[in-house]
Parts: sequence; C-alpha cells; structure tokens
Amino acid sequence: MKQQAWQGVFPAITTPFRGNLAVDFPFLREHVSWLIDRGCAGIVALGSLGEAATLSLDEKLAILEGCHEAAGGRVPVVAGIAGLSTSEAVALARGAEKAGCEGLMVLPPYVYRGDAREMEAHAAAIMEATPLSCMLYNNPVAYGTDYLPMQIAKLAAKHRNLHAVKESSGDIRRVTAIREVLADRLAIFVGVDDVIVEGVAAGAVGWVAGLVNAFPAESVLLFDLARRGDAEETHRIYDWFLPLLRFDTGPKFVQLIKLVQQEVGRGSERVRPPRLPLSSDERDAAFEVIRAAVRSRAVL
Repeated sequence: MKQQAWQGVFPAITTPFRGNLAVDFPFLREHVSWLIDRGCAGIVALGSLGEAATLSLDEKLAILEGCHEAAGGRVPVVAGIAGLSTSEAVALARGAEKAGCEGLMVLPPYVYRGDAREMEAHAAAIMEATPLSCMLYNNPVAYGTDYLPMQIAKLAAKHRNLHAVKESSGDIRRVTAIREVLADRLAIFVGVDDVIVEGVAAGAVGWVAGLVNAFPAESVLLFDLARRGDAEETHRIYDWFLPLLRFDTGPKFVQLIKLVQQEVGRGSERVRPPRLPLSSDERDAAFEVIRAAVRSRAVL
C-alpha cells in the first residue's frame, strides 16, 4: 500500500455480533462489500468502534481475514493495532500481515498512558514489525496520550513506512500544524466525524469515519463535495448529517452508531460487555435524532 492510497473515506467498521455475542462473520463480509460498493476507499477493522478490546486474538485475525476476503483487492484493508503491551500489539501486527492486510492503524496502548518517549517507542516497535504501510492514530481524548506534530515528524523521519496520521484531537489547528512541519510527507485523516468539513478545509485528504457504517453514500458524497470546494452543496449535506455525526464523539459512540445501523437495516445494536445497550431514555433521545434524519433524507 503506497502513500497515494491513503485518501478518501475509510470506514472504521463496527464488529457485528450474533445473539450469543459471537462474531457474525457472514454479515461482516457482506457489510464490507456493501461499503466498498458505495464508494469507500478503504476498510479499517479492529478500531475503537470495532470493540477490539473485547475480541480475542483469534477473533481479530479471523475478522481481518474476512475483511480481506470481502474486499477482494478492490480497496486496502487496514488493521487497527492495539494491546495492553507492546509485544501484544507487535504480534497482532504480524498476524495482520499474514491475514492479507495492506496497512496498519497504530494505536496507543490500552490503559497505560505513557510519556512521549514511551509512546514513540511503542509506535516504533509496531511499525518495525512489518513492512506494511502505517497510519499513526492520535486520540488524546480517548487514550490520554497526545502525539504532538513535532513527535509525529520525528517518527516520520525514522520510519519510511509511516504514511498517514489519523488526527482525532478535535482541534482542527492540528491539521495545519502537522502540514506545517511535514508538508505532504504524511496523508492526514480526520478521525472525528463532526469536524470532517473543517478538517478537509484545513488540508486533510482522508476520513476514518463512523456513521459511514449506516450512511456510506452520504458520507462519500459529503467528503467529495468538501474536497471539491463546493461550499453550498457541502453545507447542505453537512447540515442534514451533523446531528448524526455528533454521535461519534461521546463515550457511548459504539452503542449509538450500532443503533443507527439497526434502525436503517444495516446491522444490530448488540455490543459486548462491559458495554450494554442504551437505556430507554438514551434510546428515545437517539431515536428522535435518527428518525428525523431518515425522514429528511430525501433532501439529498
């Protein structure tokens, strides 16, 4: 996977579960193919939205193999790489390569919030484990560690297979700051749904998206309009989509996005503990937003 392939809408796919909470592999493969058929440029599995922390290593590798099979070479499959330890993450990265993945999304470790030296060493070990093209994932809100632009530049100078960064701080100034120190050395992806238009305006070339799991055509349309600079059409779609895109930013984003999928007939709201389905009050509030969006979808 070359750096030029790091652009466009890459769904961070949810992990579908059956009633017994086993992974629903037939739906997984069908879902991946459905997303690609609607214009998505890549598939990201095993991210935070994919509930990776609740999956066994065998399940993770089977999911990656299923995604690779469903993609059929049409778009790259990117594996989210995270673990409690660096050795666990390195093992998953090597397994992802064997499963046929074309890229890795390198996450901070679970639980431990290291300093800059430790986080750089963790990311470096993963990137050195395989020759696969890598995206560094910066999400200080969720993981408590923050890869600053100069740290990202340091990693990019040392690791030629680092080709992209997923910027999820929510601060659009980070996009311009990364571009200031790295120019076009890395492809910058927006990782928070409700700042996608602002991120593209600042220079991002890709979107690791969440609500795309339910609305892929609308997500691709919004992204393409934003990149073309069609302000009027961009904001017409964005105004419709924003109430849903904000579901991506809270602590129960997995439950909310899966509920949207269920409501539009593209999956189930089932999640693995410690997550639980939304409470009745939370569901009622979410349904109000979802159903309003579905009713007004025709404006697109």
